[in-house]
Amino acid sequence: MQEIDLAQLRLAVRVLEHPSLTARISALVGKPIEVMRRSLPPAASTAIANASSKALEAAVRVALRTMHGEGDRARSPRLHRSLAAVSGAVGGSFGLFALALELPVSTVVMLRSIMAIARSHGEELTSPETTLSCLEVFALGQPADDAGVLGHGYFAARAALANSLTQAGRFIAEKGLVTEGAPVIVRLIVLIASRFGVVVTEKVAAQALPVVGALGGAAVNYAFVTHFQDLANAHFTVRRLERLYGKEIVRAQYERFRDADPSRTRFAA
Repeated sequence: MQEIDLAQLRLAVRVLEHPSLTARISALVGKPIEVMRRSLPPAASTAIANASSKALEAAVRVALRTMHGEGDRARSPRLHRSLAAVSGAVGGSFGLFALALELPVSTVVMLRSIMAIARSHGEELTSPETTLSCLEVFALGQPADDAGVLGHGYFAARAALANSLTQAGRFIAEKGLVTEGAPVIVRLIVLIASRFGVVVTEKVAAQALPVVGALGGAAVNYAFVTHFQDLANAHFTVRRLERLYGKEIVRAQYERFRDADPSRTRFAA
């Protein structure tokens, strides 16, 4: 691999193996994330799980339309972050009560940004496989000690999603424009939501604090979107390098960088 590609891969490893959202939110709010989580009401887990699934369903609708050439307009990452900050202000003002309305807006904004990033890395958005890979980003970047059913590390998450992504892509290619209610799409949403919901919990916990308010809620959502934009850049960097050099070579270099990282935790894949 060329030196410039090795440098880009090294940065991607750092982003994908050491998610930074927890540190960003803690710095913004001034409290450890565990303290914020404990402040959530008992019903929060169910509300967050339901909202995460509904938000991903909304993202799937956008993905399917984009795949067929509708609404495929690029916008800048900064604009996407600003739009999400506006919706985050609502979350900061009304906390958990606004989640069902605010999270789908933020998630669709993030998907638009992820799609723009994918295109900048040479991806073709009319391809079902590529567009579903944009949805895959929502399953990445979870804290290693919360990896859940998809396992630990970037390639573990990709491997756990691979079968569902392949089935969904094949179904869409054969059936054409389908609804997000198709069983293969529902299974994919459930898998992604199992990790996305954990990250959403961190966001909601921060926005639910009485001292946060609208301004703080906007800042938290800005960090939330930036987090997924960083993951998307790293994810599509890996995919671009896989097209150039082959998956085996890229994975071997990825694991070499990951294993050599002094900050690597015991949860790494």
